Amino acid sequence: MSRKIVIGSRESKLAVIQTEMVKKYIETNCPQMQVEVLTMKTTGDVILDRTLDQVGGKGLFVKELDKALMDRRSDLSVHSLKDMPMKVPEELPLVAFSRREDPRDVLVLPQGMSELNFDKPIGCSSKRRILQLQELYPQATFATVRGNVLTRLRKLDEGNFSALILAAAGLKRLGLEERISRFLEPEEMIPAAGQGILGIQGRAGEDYRFLDTYNDADARDCALCERAFVRILDGGCSSPVAAHARIKEDQILLLGLYYDEMDGGYLKGSLSGHRDQAEALGEQLALQLKAEYGRRNSK
Repeated sequence: MSRKIVIGSRESKLAVIQTEMVKKYIETNCPQMQVEVLTMKTTGDVILDRTLDQVGGKGLFVKELDKALMDRRSDLSVHSLKDMPMKVPEELPLVAFSRREDPRDVLVLPQGMSELNFDKPIGCSSKRRILQLQELYPQATFATVRGNVLTRLRKLDEGNFSALILAAAGLKRLGLEERISRFLEPEEMIPAAGQGILGIQGRAGEDYRFLDTYNDADARDCALCERAFVRILDGGCSSPVAAHARIKEDQILLLGLYYDEMDGGYLKGSLSGHRDQAEALGEQLALQLKAEYGRRNSK
């Protein structure tokens, strides 16, 4: 018996490509299912004249999609996991995690350029990126850039910025890997929690077993670890908390960045443990870095 599945997606080109990847998987592995995509503009896509922390954070990218799920206009939502709030409603759980694409941030120069021109700002809207870039490029200045990836690239090529910092995963999925001028390794720039992973959200109590073989165990454990770190530190969109986990055999290594809202200082650290303890490891490193920062600054 055929079953119809409607997948909710933001309407940007990258969001649709990511949703089509999930659609194709379901169609290939569950030929009895009829799959449709429902696209919509989210509040985060509409308000582009202010930074996300000024208008409500990451929830702006999921509100409309959550409502479509609750209203049963859709059965699944596909999100870039890094854009999802750290706390998801119990009635709308994450039901699957994609295999992780390249999690690194990258430097993108204007077309035809091979060197950074420090006379112009680097286009970057994320405090997390700016904090870490100031270590790499102390002479750089920064300016806010919003909009989807293609809009940002157009602004870069029009001469507004010396460079952009973007996620490698988005550029690769858009087929724009050739625009990458330099990969920033996680040791140089800790990525956003969940970067490179697609989070599939569904409704509590529904049967999503058809996604069992889509669900990637390594990505899931890394995501749980990273998101636990950020959640403990209450790192929303406005806080530059960062976390990146890697799995080798049964061990998970977590890099984390703690940021102090009071004085603007930060501290990086790492911790490893068994992957079965992914969430506990994230929580432990968050508390360790917070305590260590407090000790250093109380002397």
